Amino acid sequence: MDRRDFLKTTSKVIAGATLATSTLAGDPPLPSDPKAEGRMVLPINRNWRFNKSYLEGAHNLDFDDSSFERVIVPHTNVRLPWHSFDDKTYEFVSTYRRRFKLPPEAAGHHVFVDFEGVMTASTVWINGARLGEYKGGYTPFSFDLTPHINFSGENVLAADVDSTERADIPPFGHQIDYLTFGGIYREVSLRIVPGTFIENIFAKPKDVLTAHPTLDVDCFLQHLEASRETLMLEVELRDGEHVLAKSTQRIPPSEATAEPMAHTIHLDNLGAIKLWDVSHPNLYSVHVRLLRGAQLVDQDKRTLGFREAQFTDHGFELNGKVIKLRGLDRHQTFPFVGQAMPGRAQRSDARILRHKLHCNIVRTSHYPQSRHFLDACDEMGLLVLEEIPGWQHIGDESWKLLSIDNVSRMIRRDWNHPSIVLWGVRINESRDDHDFYTRTNALAHRLDPTRQTGGIRYFQESEFLEDVFTMNDFGFPLKPPNHPRYLNTEFVGHTYPTKTIDQVERLTEHTLRHARIHNQLASNPQYAGGIGWCAFDYNTHADFGSGDRICYHGVTDIFREPKPAAGFYKSQCDPEEEVVLEPAFHWARGDESIGFTKAVVCSNCDHLKFYIADKLVAEADPNKTEFAHLRYSPFVVDLRRAVGDWGDLRIDGYLQGKQVISKTLSGRGIDQKFSLHPDDAKLIADGADSTRVVLRVTDEFGAIRPFANDAIKLQVEGPAEIIGDNPFALIGGTGAIWIRAKEQPGAVKLTATHPYLGTQQIQFELAPAPREIA
Repeated sequence: MDRRDFLKTTSKVIAGATLATSTLAGDPPLPSDPKAEGRMVLPINRNWRFNKSYLEGAHNLDFDDSSFERVIVPHTNVRLPWHSFDDKTYEFVSTYRRRFKLPPEAAGHHVFVDFEGVMTASTVWINGARLGEYKGGYTPFSFDLTPHINFSGENVLAADVDSTERADIPPFGHQIDYLTFGGIYREVSLRIVPGTFIENIFAKPKDVLTAHPTLDVDCFLQHLEASRETLMLEVELRDGEHVLAKSTQRIPPSEATAEPMAHTIHLDNLGAIKLWDVSHPNLYSVHVRLLRGAQLVDQDKRTLGFREAQFTDHGFELNGKVIKLRGLDRHQTFPFVGQAMPGRAQRSDARILRHKLHCNIVRTSHYPQSRHFLDACDEMGLLVLEEIPGWQHIGDESWKLLSIDNVSRMIRRDWNHPSIVLWGVRINESRDDHDFYTRTNALAHRLDPTRQTGGIRYFQESEFLEDVFTMNDFGFPLKPPNHPRYLNTEFVGHTYPTKTIDQVERLTEHTLRHARIHNQLASNPQYAGGIGWCAFDYNTHADFGSGDRICYHGVTDIFREPKPAAGFYKSQCDPEEEVVLEPAFHWARGDESIGFTKAVVCSNCDHLKFYIADKLVAEADPNKTEFAHLRYSPFVVDLRRAVGDWGDLRIDGYLQGKQVISKTLSGRGIDQKFSLHPDDAKLIADGADSTRVVLRVTDEFGAIRPFANDAIKLQVEGPAEIIGDNPFALIGGTGAIWIRAKEQPGAVKLTATHPYLGTQQIQFELAPAPREIA
C-alpha cells in the first residue's frame, strides 16, 4: 500500500471510531450572548446532579434526582487523602445529570454537547435517548443532541461515567505508573450552531524569519445541511483589537457532508510581526466569520504565535537560534481531587515551571493536558512536548484504533498553540510496533505538516520512525546520541526517589544528579537538551512508589513545594531575570552520617562567601571542575573543619565583585515562624475556582524547618471551602491546601492555627461569576 492509499484508509478508520465530531479545538470561545448572531457557546458547569452508582432509569427526563448530590464541574467522583489510599476507591461507575433549557434563539439550530475531559468512559444520554459511549479520559468529545432536543422546554443530559481501569481503553491493559482518578474533571458546554458552521481553524504562519511573513488559515466548514447559497469566509489577523490583515474567500453551495471541508485563506502584507519565543511570547489572534451576504452565519477565533521551531543535528532551534532545552515532565494530578482542578490551578503549574523553576520546556506526561495549562504555556513562553495517553502497554487492534484517534483529537485540539513544538505519537516506553507507529506518524504529519514528531522510548535499538529520537535514559553517564535529532525525555526520577524529610545527604545527592545530567547534555550540541523526571511528586499504584501510593520522583513535592533539586533548575536562569542562591541542604551539624561535610549551593552568582556565626570561613567560585559545561555550575564547599564553631550560616552571593544576594540559615534548631502563602487573593464565585495556600514553618530567617510536622487547625469564614485535610499535618515543614470558591461573591477569611507558633489569617475576595444561561 502506498502512502496516499494508507492515508485514505486511516482517515476512514478514524472517522468510524469517532462517535461525534469534536470541535473543542484551541481556544473555546467565551460564553456567548444568546441574542448575538452566529454560534452560541453556553457553559454548563454548575447545577449538575451526581450519584456514586449506576441507576436504572436515571437517564430519563422524569427521573427524580432530588437525592443526588449537587456538584460543579470540574468534579472528582470522590475526594481522597493525599497519600496511602486505594485506587479502587474511585474505580466505579457513577451517574451525572444536568437539566437545562435553551434560549429561544436556539430554535432552528443544531445543538452539540462538548465534554473537555471525562475519566474514563462516558455513555451519554439526552432526554432518555442513548447517544453512545466515548472511550477515553484525556481527549475531548462531542455529541449531537439536536434530534432529541426539546427547544421550548426542559431537557436532561445524563452521563454514565465509568472510572474503572478498562483494558480496552488506553492507557490501560497492564501496569501504569500513575493514577487516573474519576469524574467529569474538565469543563462542559453546549454549542449551538447553524446548519453550516466553522468546525475548526488551523492558523499556519509562513516565512516567519523573512521580512515578509505570511499566514495560511485552514477553515474547516461542516455542512450538516445542504447549503443552497454562496457563502463568504472572512479572516482577520489581529494584534489585540488592531486588524493587521484581512482576506475573504467565496464558498460555493454544497450538499450535506459527513466530514468537514477545509478552505485555505492566505494573508500577506502583515506588517512588522513580532516573533513568539521563550523570552517574548508575543501572541496574535485570527478571527473567522462565515457570512451570507451581510448576515453573520457563524464566527470563531484562535490564538497563535509566529515562530519557527525545529530539531536539527545540532540541537533545537527556535527562530533560527539554538536553545538548549531544560525542563521537567508534568503529571496534571493534584492532592485530594486528582485531576479535577480548574483553570487557575492548571495555569499555576505553568507559572511554577516557567517562572519559579525557570524551565523552558515541559512534557505533558503521559497524555494531553488541560487547555488552561497549554494557554498559560503560550502566554509565558514555556515550550511543550505533548503526547498521547499510554504507558508501556500496547493493546489489540481496537485499542490501537482508539490510540490513533487520540492522536487526531490531540492535534486537532491543540495545533494552534505556538508553545507546542513536538507531538509525541508513541506510547511512552512501549516496545516497537512498526505498523501501529507508521499509522500514528503518518496521521500526525497529515494533520499538521508544520511540526515534527517524537516517540518516547527507553532503548536505543528501537526502530526510528519519528522525526526526533526521544529517549528515556536513567543511567549515568548518558548514552551518546545515536541519531542526529536527539532529545532526552526522562532521567533521575525513579532511580533516586527523594522526600523533603530525607537525610541531608540524599537531598544533596538528588540535586547533584540532576546537575550532572544537564552538565553532560550541555557538553554535546547533538543533545537537544533534557526533560527531567519529574516536576511534582504524584500518586501511583501499589506496585510502584514508596509504599504510600506516592512516587517521590519530583523536584518538588506533591503540593508543589520545592525540594533542594528544584534549586538547580531555578539557578540556570540569567541573573538579569532573577539572582538565585539556593542551598542544597538544611543547616544541621549532625544530619549526615558523620558531621557536616560538603555545602552544595545552586546559584547563578560568580562568587560566594560563607560565614558561620558572622565569621568568614570559606569563599568559592562555581565548580567548573565537575560541571565544566554548565553556564551556572553549582558551588561545592568543604565545611567540615569550619563547623567546629557552630552558629548561623550566612551565604553572600556576588556578581563582578558586587554583593547581590544573601541568605541566612539558623543554627539554633528551633521552629520559629508559622506563615501562610496564597497563590491568589481574588477568586471568581463560580463554585469551582480554586487557589493554593501554602503553610510553612521556618526559622527566624525564613528557611524551611524540614522536620516540622505539626497539625494545623484551619477555619474558613465566608462563601468558600477547604480542599484538603483539616487539621493539616505538615510534611517536611510545609504543605498546602486549596481554597475553593462557592457561588456567592463576597469576602472569605482563612484562619490557620499552629499548636504553639500562633495564628495566621489571610483574606480572599470573591467576584461575581457570569450567569450560566442554560
